[in-house]
Amino acid sequence: MNVNRKVQTLDEFTIQQLRDIPNATGELSHLLRNIGLAAKRVNTEVNKAGLVDILGDAGTVNVQGEEVKKLDVYANEQFMGVLSHGIACAGIASEELDDFVPFDDAKSVKSKYVCVFDPLDGSSNIDVNVSIGTIFGVYKRKTPLGTVVTKEDFLQPGNQQVAAGYIVYGSSTMLVYATRRGVQGFTLDPSIGEWTMSHPEI
Repeated sequence: MNVNRKVQTLDEFTIQQLRDIPNATGELSHLLRNIGLAAKRVNTEVNKAGLVDILGDAGTVNVQGEEVKKLDVYANEQFMGVLSHGIACAGIASEELDDFVPFDDAKSVKSKYVCVFDPLDGSSNIDVNVSIGTIFGVYKRKTPLGTVVTKEDFLQPGNQQVAAGYIVYGSSTMLVYATRRGVQGFTLDPSIGEWTMSHPEI
């Protein structure tokens, strides 16, 4: 069997980028891979939404006054869970939560970054099988490392983001993210369960 070595996965690409940056800690690469992991979990549920009891309203309203869908709740739990168990995120803010959530364990308080996201944008489209997605942004914290993050770390202007991106769950699932080094697009290959580089240097 021939292996196509020209196809790069998200993990391979972020590790390669890390090697090209002097004094890089790898935290941002780790955070982007964690976002990719959470998105794979969400993608699995989105693809079988009509077959399991995950369609419809959850019975609550979010901070924007919108009806929360069951998949909104699931997606939010996946992103929160993966990011809180990683080592590269000090806290999160989500459209589905009333306030930001600091991670106060010994590893998280030493993390440089906070993440903001809408775990499932366009969730009103879920019940009619139209594409939906995740939107995320990453900021470098303002408060000192080793302390618990505060609101100040999240209330930063958009031009202070160190990374931003989106995931589209559709006929093919794509993850696109931008850093100061460029914009890269990856497509989820379901046969191997990996994000593979499909749109380099967009």
